[in-house]
Amino acid sequence: MPERGPIGAGDRWRDLFGPGARGPVTVLAGGVSLYAINVYLTTSLLPSAVAEIGGMELYAWAMTSFLIASVITSMLVSRTLAQRGPRHSYWIGLGLFGAGSLVATLAPSMPVLLAGRALQGLGGGLLAGLAFAVIRRVLPERLWKRSYGLLSAMWGIGNIVGPILGGLFAQLGAWRGAFLLLAVGSVALALLARRAMPNDSTGGRPGRIPIPSLVLLTLAATAVSIASIAGLSPIMIVLIIVAAVLMIGFFLVERNGSTQVLPAGTFRRGSVLIWIYLSVAALAVTSTVEAFLPLFGQRIGGLSPLGAGLLGASLSWGWSFASILNSGISHPGATRAARIAGPILVAVGLAGYTVLQVEAAGPVRIGLWFVALFVAGSGIGMSLVHWLPAVMSSSSDPAESQQAAAGVNTVQLIANAFGSALAGLLVGVGGPGIIGSAHALGYGYAVVGVLALVIGLRGLRAASSRRG
Repeated sequence: MPERGPIGAGDRWRDLFGPGARGPVTVLAGGVSLYAINVYLTTSLLPSAVAEIGGMELYAWAMTSFLIASVITSMLVSRTLAQRGPRHSYWIGLGLFGAGSLVATLAPSMPVLLAGRALQGLGGGLLAGLAFAVIRRVLPERLWKRSYGLLSAMWGIGNIVGPILGGLFAQLGAWRGAFLLLAVGSVALALLARRAMPNDSTGGRPGRIPIPSLVLLTLAATAVSIASIAGLSPIMIVLIIVAAVLMIGFFLVERNGSTQVLPAGTFRRGSVLIWIYLSVAALAVTSTVEAFLPLFGQRIGGLSPLGAGLLGASLSWGWSFASILNSGISHPGATRAARIAGPILVAVGLAGYTVLQVEAAGPVRIGLWFVALFVAGSGIGMSLVHWLPAVMSSSSDPAESQQAAAGVNTVQLIANAFGSALAGLLVGVGGPGIIGSAHALGYGYAVVGVLALVIGLRGLRAASSRRG
């Protein structure tokens, strides 16, 4: 299929906030920012919450319950939009997220807090997926790429605002207030969605819920999530194997079943979409390295908790910076170059960061850590900002294009789950000591960057063959 006309030509960043676009863009960006802030905020205040209500043995499940719930609803975005339309879909997502935040605010024990986190995840999975799926319906094509750059920037904002808010409320002994603030934000965004989002559905009758795919993918995500907290043990290895088998089953069901989570054309011979999804997944996996960066910063570099947190955020800052900088590029040759240069920067940045990991690192070396991670994050951002619009342009059928766009969020969530498990495995097998763990993780993820390059090249060849 021929490529569409240039996206981004003749537009400016301020056009995103001009008449007719300001309201929808604010809702789209607000939904993603709520999701992102919540992730980093919870990490910061959870120790204080556990100190008050107990449940240390369930500590890791505060993230696991949120992630699994997000995966489930991310696969129902297209169906929800078809039935309810953008406005009511956002109300459902914000209602679930706000209710979960309120439950967490009032939680007297860890099991209740986990229930609140699961509700937040159900709403968050919808909010993150809706941001991708609704763009086509509420904004002109010339603003799509700018919008993707803005949505990526929301993660960078979340990586700054989340730890600051969480740390502040925890320092004041009022961790519940942070969750209450999220609930208030949900209500405010729901009121804005009432005015800014259209109330029309697609008009078509939604297909059946792809239950086999949902079950297989949810079980795989659960297995990976448990494996990531099981430590280096035979149990972890078995769970990863089980997850891999479940994912193979998911691909087979998606390819041969009558109902799918991803568009039906994803697994057809010669499909470009499958390579786009794989490129997005590989880049998303590399981003999960940031979970261990604060730990390495404190134990190897002797950084303060704040300094270590900023080190972990440097990857997201690079991602956001490059997304914004590259979102205005529309020339086909330049976009192809960015898709290839991105994984190269990821591999070089992570490898460079890992080479610099030595005992008793001085200020200069620590400064270079920030630079290397910023470079790696820039590679993720500059490549993703061009792969994501390609998903929306992969089909001329609006319904299939919407399903393809919603599938991006599902792919990213699953990749994050597998990436977290891989990071935990590499840190566990690395040695001796913390330096060995840092080397195993850094070099391992640099290899994933190279894999993303290979996949990206294959995807560009497939696209060229299709046009030919």
